[in-house]
Amino acid sequence: QVQLRESGGGLVQAGGSLRLSCAASGSSFSSRVMAWYRQAPGKQRELVARISSVDSTTYADSAKGRFTISRDRAQNTAYLQMNSLKPEDTAVYYCAAGPNSDYFPSWGQGTQVTVSS
Repeated sequence: QVQLRESGGGLVQAGGSLRLSCAASGSSFSSRVMAWYRQAPGKQRELVARISSVDSTTYADSAKGRFTISRDRAQNTAYLQMNSLKPEDTAVYYCAAGPNSDYFPSWGQGTQVTVSS
């Protein structure tokens, strides 16, 4: 399995930007689908973005045009660049990894993102 550790969360004003990082250890990072999920208080965890093993990307409607997912294979790290942040983006953001887009057995501990209005 892949071990994941997120960083980069914090408090930012509406309209600001943050870049989340997900450092992966273990084998097969390049062949994994990487994804970012988020969970706001009282809500279900939802997919924000994912990137396939061939770097094809998928975004939730709420993230399109504002967020960008990427990966650096040399650093074994995935990123989520978040621009034009809104208060409704406030959530705990989780990094996930898996062999395909439907199964993510590896999860990070989460990083808090808070967007103030």
